[in-house]
Amino acid sequence: MSATDTRVVSTKLRTATGGEAARWVARHCREAPWLTVSTVLTTVAGAALQVLPVLLLGRVVDGVVGGGSRSILLTVGVLMGAAALLGAAATAASTYLIGRLGADLLARLREDAVRAVLGMPSARVEQVGRGDVLSRVGDDVAVLSKGIRTAIPTVFSAGVLVVIATVGMFGLDWRLGLAGACALPAYALALRWYLPRSAPLYRRQRIAQADRAQALISGLNGIDTVRAYRLEDSVREKVTTESWRVRDLGVDVFRFFGRFVGRENRAEFIGLVLILVVGYALLEADAATLGEVSAAPLMFHRLFTPLGAIMFTFDEAQKSGASLTRLVGVFGEPAEERLVGDVSVPPAGAAPHPVAVKGLTFSYPGADEPVLRDVSLSIPAGGSLALVGATGAGKSTLAALIAGTGTPQAGSVRIGSHDLADLDEAGARALVSILTQETHVFSGTLADDLRLAAPDASDAELMDALRTVGAGDWVELLPDGLNAMVGEGGERLDVTKVAQIALARLVLSRSPVVVLDESTAEAGSEGAAELERAVLAACSGRTTLFVAHRLTQAMAADRIAVLDAGRVVEEGTHRELVALGGQYARLWRAWREGS
Repeated sequence: MSATDTRVVSTKLRTATGGEAARWVARHCREAPWLTVSTVLTTVAGAALQVLPVLLLGRVVDGVVGGGSRSILLTVGVLMGAAALLGAAATAASTYLIGRLGADLLARLREDAVRAVLGMPSARVEQVGRGDVLSRVGDDVAVLSKGIRTAIPTVFSAGVLVVIATVGMFGLDWRLGLAGACALPAYALALRWYLPRSAPLYRRQRIAQADRAQALISGLNGIDTVRAYRLEDSVREKVTTESWRVRDLGVDVFRFFGRFVGRENRAEFIGLVLILVVGYALLEADAATLGEVSAAPLMFHRLFTPLGAIMFTFDEAQKSGASLTRLVGVFGEPAEERLVGDVSVPPAGAAPHPVAVKGLTFSYPGADEPVLRDVSLSIPAGGSLALVGATGAGKSTLAALIAGTGTPQAGSVRIGSHDLADLDEAGARALVSILTQETHVFSGTLADDLRLAAPDASDAELMDALRTVGAGDWVELLPDGLNAMVGEGGERLDVTKVAQIALARLVLSRSPVVVLDESTAEAGSEGAAELERAVLAACSGRTTLFVAHRLTQAMAADRIAVLDAGRVVEEGTHRELVALGGQYARLWRAWREGS
């Protein structure tokens, strides 16, 4: 859809709940049971072997105090050395397996996210804005990738160690265990205070980053328009505003996390003091040995060290969690494997198809009024129809719906015997090709760019398509011909050449119906005349719908439909409409006077 239809409501892609994200992770962990079980077992073994030397140290103290044999030192030393070596090996294996499992999950997540985005209806992508889409498959994946490498393995390993150390403290003496466990409610209260407040803050930060990306993308994509209308200051101000919002949220996150760390230190202090007090009382009452009382603070150290690690990496883990919910949320967007599924309707390039639009009504989400109201029109097989009308009349919206982009609230669009509502977007593309003024040349060779429309086309077929649209001469002059690099870092192509490449793709697609939405609007007057000839050549023998930017293009169509406020108010040939003296006639007179 073009910029003329301004009623699109800017919304965001769906964000999943924490439970949905957790279920997605659990489901994919179950798909790799051996890797998941091995990861858990090695992590538990590594944590247990880290706790074992502390328990053995208590035995040493009791042996020395009790006047035991010195051989106990050698025995315990050997055991501690073995535990340290085995613990290091188990921890290394655990780290590797966690990384392996995380990398597998990240790869699956990235693939599913890209597939979901490609599967979304084009109208939905346009509605939410490319900034939100790109921030999810770009920034969110990067944040989650960093979290999987750093924070998530730390949180998982430290969490297991907390459980093992707690069990070890109770193994020394249940009263010492209770004293140390009294710190856990303080940790839990700190988390309970932090989590509900931080999660929305991180989501707001990610949304702000998406808005900043959208502001940057909009400014860069429309750089020529920005310069032509001297809008640099306006665009810069918008980007600056969004960047400051991201910065302010980053400061809020850091300040909030600092308060959380203070609560974590308070919990650590409570636990250590209680263990020392209870240990001293037990020792005075001969209710515990010196070895047990000595080992308890060290065991608590084993407890609060991983707890501290969890707290200090929770900032990164929260960011990863926010990104995970945003990515998993994309999976819930409505899609029918569009653009990535099998084409259910075979290409029918041999014969043109008629187009029949009946009772079409369409509204954008949140709009007060429909953009199109009960529109009906038809184009015979091989014929052409031009849409004209004032800005905002609904021309681009109607063209997009006829091309199968978007779903009307009422009415139908039929291409031959096929109702577009029954097809996914891949099937619609087999029947209808759409070309707008927003033409993109992909980075790579010219041949690869053209083969996007026809993967099996030979070099001769590519050149034939280029000659059809008047591009053969300049392509033959390129040093590498079809192998010349185009797009970013490649040959500099003007607007006319870019449009010719798009038209050549249109020729190669061989779809029976073609929709052109102001596809020559960006070219200068000389280039436009050349492109209009190329358009007629590319559409020869195909059913064609034009959204006419120039009335000379409308004149070339078999029939013309005039839209006003979403309704077809006039329809006929150029001569008939001029003779009618209505809205088209007024547009024609204004066009001639301004030419």
